[in-house]
Amino acid sequence: MKIDFASSRQSTLGVEWELALVDAQTGELSSVANEVLRGVVARHPELNEDDEHPHIKQELLLNTVELVTGICETAAEAKEDLARSLAALREVTDPMGVEVFCAGSHPFSPPQLQPVTDKERYAKLIDRTQWWGRQMVIYGVHVHVGLDRRSKVLPVLDGLVNYFPHFQALSASSPFWGGEDTGYASQRALMFQQLPTAGLPFQFASWEEYESYVQDMTTTGVIDSISEIRWDIRPVPALGTIEMRICDGLATLEEVGAVAALTQCLVHEFSTILDAGGSIPTMPPWHVQENKWRAARYGMDAIIILDAEGHEQLVTDHLLETLNRLEPIAAKLGCLDELADVEKIISRGAGYQRQRRVAAESGGNLQAVVLDLVKQMRNGPHRVTQLGSS
Repeated sequence: MKIDFASSRQSTLGVEWELALVDAQTGELSSVANEVLRGVVARHPELNEDDEHPHIKQELLLNTVELVTGICETAAEAKEDLARSLAALREVTDPMGVEVFCAGSHPFSPPQLQPVTDKERYAKLIDRTQWWGRQMVIYGVHVHVGLDRRSKVLPVLDGLVNYFPHFQALSASSPFWGGEDTGYASQRALMFQQLPTAGLPFQFASWEEYESYVQDMTTTGVIDSISEIRWDIRPVPALGTIEMRICDGLATLEEVGAVAALTQCLVHEFSTILDAGGSIPTMPPWHVQENKWRAARYGMDAIIILDAEGHEQLVTDHLLETLNRLEPIAAKLGCLDELADVEKIISRGAGYQRQRRVAAESGGNLQAVVLDLVKQMRNGPHRVTQLGSS
């Protein structure tokens, strides 16, 4: 199977932000995406009734919408794009008494009761995956970064895999599931990997090996299209990008910008190394798998494996070292402020830490957690002065 990789400008940026629709009073999930999307389209006279909004999209569940940017040069531009779409969305949801929030999961609404969008590809997914598919009440942030040569794709993927636990820890925001504290920072990470072709990517020595994999998956009926490969990091040949899909849902635009900047800087660093004839180190798959589990379980307190030799370090300490190293690249890419916002997440606490703090202060009331997430999306993040260790 021949897979062409589209032409793309190096280090251009695109972001996808999945948002939950909830009742403004109760915080329960609200399956009104169809009405919301019709309302959004109706405000654009250039669109027909059956058209899709270019930046506000349908998702698997009727309680979800996705905001999608155009091609951006900087993280700031991506944030502005998302802010415009969020404002357009609120023009419809506010009069309906519907709020939006973003986290890796909804803390208490029963997953199995959430209706699925009426599309053939979603129906096929649920039919195949059954109970696991019906549990996918999860929300994430995806970041695309452009690559100017196909030969860079797989080495850059390998490089991003080394930073899997960093992104997982920063974004972890799904400690609660169906009303229970799971004990994990990210329940979403472990839930999503139950789907066929989801989870950690395979690592290939050549593009031809990747093409052979896609051919095998197609021939054996595992996938009908390449988009059904749902790895945590994946090439997107049609767009000419590498897509970083690790992150749990992020509560605020500031946090989305921070993760976008970190992704963009790392990809640009890897690209520069390859342009200079260098190589990107890899880790054994068992180290990568262990890092994913540690970050999902312990979040910011994860001790992660750094290299093939098995050296370890607290993830936040390594993150701070990484931020310092990437500053010159951020200056070149125009995202110094957004990269600095990564340190703010470390300082105030990741989403799972903030959620647990609100729950503790509310006597275990998870409705308060949802309404706090709603408030964060409207007003920006609040600082947590005392973080727990879990």
